[in-house]
Amino acid sequence: MGIDVWLSRTSIPAASESPTEAVIDHIDLAPSLDNWTLLEAEVANCQKCTLCTTRKNTVFGSGNQQADWMIVGEGPGQHEDEQGLPFVGNAGGLLTEMLRAISLTREDVFIANIIKCRPPNNRDPHADEIAHCSDYLYRQHQLIQPKMILALGRIAAQTLLKTNEPLAKLRGKVHTFNNSPVVVAYHPAYLLRFLPEKSKAWVDLSFALQTFTKLEGDL
Repeated sequence: MGIDVWLSRTSIPAASESPTEAVIDHIDLAPSLDNWTLLEAEVANCQKCTLCTTRKNTVFGSGNQQADWMIVGEGPGQHEDEQGLPFVGNAGGLLTEMLRAISLTREDVFIANIIKCRPPNNRDPHADEIAHCSDYLYRQHQLIQPKMILALGRIAAQTLLKTNEPLAKLRGKVHTFNNSPVVVAYHPAYLLRFLPEKSKAWVDLSFALQTFTKLEGDL
C-alpha cells in the first residue's frame, strides 16, 4: 500500500483557524538521577509482566535524546519486536512521511511507546502491563524534557492524559503531561486501514506545529 505525499508546512492554516485549546492537569514527577544507559539496561532486562516471556526484543525507543519533539505510540508490533526499534513497519513509513510534512525527520525527534514489549498477536496492552511499563516512559520524558509531545492513537493519548475520553474528543486541544504540551493525533496504523482519515491527521499535525511555533515565540 503506497503512502500519499503530504503537504508541506507552508500550507498550514493560520493559527486563528486552529481548534479550540483546552488544558488537562499535568502529572508531577520527582526529580530523577537517571541516565540513558541505566534506563535502557533496565528496560532490556525487564521482567515486570508476562510480556517478557513472549517478546523477542524490548523496544526502548530511538532518536534524538535532546529532542524538542517526543512522539509516543502504543506499543511494538511484529516488525518492531523483531528489530528492537519503534515504528519500522508500514506504519513507521507513514510516520516518517507525517514528520516530513512538518519539516521534521526521525533524527529530529525521539520516538517511544507506552509499553516496551509486543503484546501477543498485537492485541491492546492490558492495564497491568501499561502500569508496569509506565515508569519507563515517564523517566524517558524526564531525561528529554521535550517541548512538544505528539501522542499517536487512543491508548497513547488516554494513558498519558489519564482519561477514558475517546480520541475524537481529545483531538484539536492542547493537553499537558508533566509540564510538556501534548497534542493527540491518529496512529499511522489506523490511517493505513482508513485512508480517508489522513485529512484529519493533517489537521492534527498542523495544529501540533502551530502550537509548538507559538510556544517557541512566547519564550
